[in-house]
Amino acid sequence: MDGLVDTLAALSGWPALLVVGALAFGESAAFIGLFLPGETALLLGGALAATGHVNLPAMVIVSTVAAIAGDSVGYEIGRWTGDPLRRSRPGRWVGERRWARAEQFIARHGPLAVLLGRWVGVLRTLVPALAGMNRMPYRRFLLFNALGGAAWATTVVLLGYLAGASWRRLEDHVGEAGAGVAALVVTGLVVWWAIRRHRRHRDARR
Repeated sequence: MDGLVDTLAALSGWPALLVVGALAFGESAAFIGLFLPGETALLLGGALAATGHVNLPAMVIVSTVAAIAGDSVGYEIGRWTGDPLRRSRPGRWVGERRWARAEQFIARHGPLAVLLGRWVGVLRTLVPALAGMNRMPYRRFLLFNALGGAAWATTVVLLGYLAGASWRRLEDHVGEAGAGVAALVVTGLVVWWAIRRHRRHRDARR
């Protein structure tokens, strides 16, 4: 992994954007997240923007689109392959304990698991496929996928940008920061839902 990070650190411009985007995409689409956590690539992408190697808004946009697209592909893989994916050689390599953990997470949180799972490496990799296996409605999946992908990619890239050359120090703590952002997003969704429900009741009484 260090060799890949060193190679990425030497890139600039479109090559850097494409590599970071490919890693963010492949995390769920091809289980790359089990080998290279997506935060590492996005943190480094932010650090490259801080040193002028890439444009910061471009890095945020590319990372966000790639993350959302990768989860959508992961969803389709799970939807069309189903349980045979878990029994395949790559699925067995993942390990039943990881699959079970992600499955329990979805059972507990429903579609919200797609958003919350963004902030935990193994869940970020497996939840989209399991959402497809469980036939979660795609529109619902896409909503939470887009919210989670945008929040996660933007937060991690900006953290890398603010850290600059010290981005390595954030690797062990980015999950904690992300959990805080996820909590804020969830709180916002709950408030929005409560306001919407109150308005419906008010309109029904008229």
